[in-house]
Amino acid sequence: MRHVMEMVGNARVVIENGQVVEVSSPEISWCPLFEKARGMKEITPEKIKENMEFRMKTFGLFTPDRLLDDFEDFVGFGASETMMSGLQHGVIDASVSVCDGAGTVITDNPSLVQGMGARMSGLVETSPIPETIQKIKDRNGIVLDEKTAVIDSLAGAKKAAELGFKRIAVTTVDAEIAADIRKIEKETEARFIIIAVHTTGLNRTKSKLMAENADIITLCASRALREIKPLLQVGTSVPLVALTQAGRELLLERAKYVNSSLLVNTMPLPYLPEQKQPK
Repeated sequence: MRHVMEMVGNARVVIENGQVVEVSSPEISWCPLFEKARGMKEITPEKIKENMEFRMKTFGLFTPDRLLDDFEDFVGFGASETMMSGLQHGVIDASVSVCDGAGTVITDNPSLVQGMGARMSGLVETSPIPETIQKIKDRNGIVLDEKTAVIDSLAGAKKAAELGFKRIAVTTVDAEIAADIRKIEKETEARFIIIAVHTTGLNRTKSKLMAENADIITLCASRALREIKPLLQVGTSVPLVALTQAGRELLLERAKYVNSSLLVNTMPLPYLPEQKQPK
């Protein structure tokens, strides 16, 4: 079994038969999120491998022991946390996201969305793990292709629309796919809230296309994306920004249930304090 994930500094990590067999050099040297969460003051291949093995041991990533329940919020505002709150309170009625060992998953179960996504980074490739797929099905999740565990957000969006869902949040890493998902709206009654994730290194051309089609974007380490003027921003180190009214409503719904104090203010955006930006 082979799995590939890009994580912690956008390093490519390969897992084969339950072992980390390859870690590439990271593209960034420091991330405020991982210093806060894991005390990682410098990103190195050794620390990335250690973090991946921690996720595998503690949460069962890429193993038959994958945990999908009882996940606390990893961050106040993340893609999975935002979709979870949207499902809980009726802003959306389904989500399309990914899970290791299963690939693309459609669900209306908020707990499952958080269970799959809370410890997930940029999943590039995965192999089917029957135990994980069964756990997802038991929790009202629909695996797009149980035989291949394919990662295909466009096909997932089409399938969700065919199943009759009307307000669907979809995560994607690809600007062209985001544009193609928008085209589905012209063919169906479904409306999509597109959430761009894992955007480190996105160039200016793709950033422009993503901004034209996405409702919400996670501002990872992409200078081009951080020049976009959003309607709403949450967070300052690895912010989520809303570019449409639908995206703003979904993020504001999430804000109601963040377990910490909040400051709501009007100001020019994006707001990116220098000391909190990835290096």
